[in-house]
Amino acid sequence: MERQLVSSGSPYERVVGFSRAVRVGDRVFVAGTAPVMPDGADPPSDAYGQTKRCLEIIGAALEEAGASLADVVRTRIYLVQTEDFEEAGRAHGEVFSEIRPANTTLTVKELVDPRWLVELEAEAVVTGPSQA
Repeated sequence: MERQLVSSGSPYERVVGFSRAVRVGDRVFVAGTAPVMPDGADPPSDAYGQTKRCLEIIGAALEEAGASLADVVRTRIYLVQTEDFEEAGRAHGEVFSEIRPANTTLTVKELVDPRWLVELEAEAVVTGPSQA
């Protein structure tokens, strides 16, 4: 089966050995996605804004893999603070209220960048050929 790799352009992709997303057949797996801003700008200061940014990045990766947010069947939300659940959930719900993927939300001790309050993963199932 053909394997399509989607790059975010991060210099860490080659060092760590990962892709922003990988499509194999009709499945697309999007790696943990943090609220990274263009040109290294600071991310939004709140979990709602950071979650929206993560979803923008995920949406772009899915599009490059020939999928869309409508194809998402599973998400995982990693929060540094449990009290951010409602804000992150509100942003998640604005995108997925009708799609309703399976979701797991976890609280973690910390994320790689101390400015990050949230990180998301997504998995999608699509029909049609890979865009590779």
